[in-house]
Parts: sequence; structure tokens; C-alpha cells
Amino acid sequence: MDVIPAIDLLEGRCVRLYQGDYQQSQVYNENPVEVARQWADEGATRLHLVDLDGAKQGHPMNLDTIEAIVRAISIPVQVGGGLRDRQSIAQLINLGIERAIVGTVAVENPSLVQELCQAFPGKIAVGIDARNGKVATRGWLETSEVLATDLAQQMAEFGVSAIIYTDIYRDGTLQGPNREALRELGHHINIPIIASGGVSSLSDVLGLLSLEPIGVTGVIIGKALYTGDVSLTEAVRAVGPGRWQDIPPDLGSSALG
Repeated sequence: MDVIPAIDLLEGRCVRLYQGDYQQSQVYNENPVEVARQWADEGATRLHLVDLDGAKQGHPMNLDTIEAIVRAISIPVQVGGGLRDRQSIAQLINLGIERAIVGTVAVENPSLVQELCQAFPGKIAVGIDARNGKVATRGWLETSEVLATDLAQQMAEFGVSAIIYTDIYRDGTLQGPNREALRELGHHINIPIIASGGVSSLSDVLGLLSLEPIGVTGVIIGKALYTGDVSLTEAVRAVGPGRWQDIPPDLGSSALG
């Protein structure tokens, strides 16, 4: 399972929001490039960037910072936030990102996602951000009537490379991932699922290992890394090769249920 650090960009800084609320943001570092290097040095195999300004405006807003991060590290970078047209996605792919994450357009213009998958094979992922099982759009500012499971099935048929699932009510709260929602999603689709939102401890990460057989192949961690509740080095070691030797018996059994 991939342990993927998140860097949320707001006005060129590394921040975290609480439940997607732009009014409840906390700045963790003024230099996101420095943060990206730190996570790469600590063993991350992939980096997750969210352009919060872009999500709000509907087009990329932190391109210079994203490009600087891509140039500074050697691990793959995936980017989401405000990617609602082919030109914006092409621009990011040309900067060297591995995967572009679309969200709002998957609900509002699904045929465009199908076209993007054909134009950029293997490069398109869909971020499904849900409140009570329904998909939120436009930087989490609106909630649609579309069920997350229905959207995931449609996107899988289009050929997206992965679904990144976020439970908004868990995001930034350190309450743990919504394993029930992830399990339901895994039973509906057969493409990789990356869990996001709510990770508070190494136990939360280990708890997701039981969902690997149904397609949960990665977990994105944000706030818990910045608060120190989770050590990236320890998390990577715990879910990587030889992980069973590194897990205390009591923690392993309880986490994996």
C-alpha cells in the first residue's frame, strides 16, 4: 500500500483545511517545495498536491509552485484542484506530473472525463469527495445528488487510473478513515482506490490493509503528518515489504480487525 503525503496549496503556502472550510485554514509551512523534499527524503513513493486556489477558481492557480515541486523531487506527483478542462490538464502533464485528478467535471461533464482518458491514457484519476455518500463539487462548496458509488462505477468504465475517495466529514478531523464507505466502494469497482481523509495514527493506516484485497491500494495522509501524530518513515516501513516483522502483535491484530 502506498502512503502518500498531501500538500495543500493556498496562496503558495502549505496549509490544511478543516472539513474543506477555507475559513478554517492553518499554515504549516511557507515553502511547499521544502515540505515536498522532506516527504521524499522520508520515503514517500508518491506525492499528492491539491491546488486549493484552483479548486475555488476553476482553473490551476499555483502552477509555479507545482512546477518547482516536480523539479525538486524524483517521485511521482499527482495534482488535483480546479482541473475542469483539457488545456489545464495538458498544461500540468507537460510540467511533468504523473497523474491529474479531476473532480467537479466528473459530475458536471462526465463525457469530458472519457475524452481525457483517451487523450491521456493512465494519467487521469478521479477524486470523489463525499458528504453522507453524495458527491461534493467545486472545492467542496456544493453537494450534488450523485451517489459516490454510482459515479465511481461510471468513471471506472471510462478508464480512469484510480479513484481517490475522501470523506469530507473525516478530512482534517483526525477521526480515522471511513472504512465502511471504502469497503462499499471497493465492492462496486475493480480499479485502485486511494483512501483520503481522517488518518490520525499508524493504527488507522494499518487498519486499511484489510481493504487491500478489494482494491484500496493507497492512503493519503495530511494533517496527521504535520501535527506529528503519524511518522511518514514509520508508516512507509509498516506497510511496505516485511511489514509484519515491524508491527507489534497487539497493534497488528487490533488494527487489522
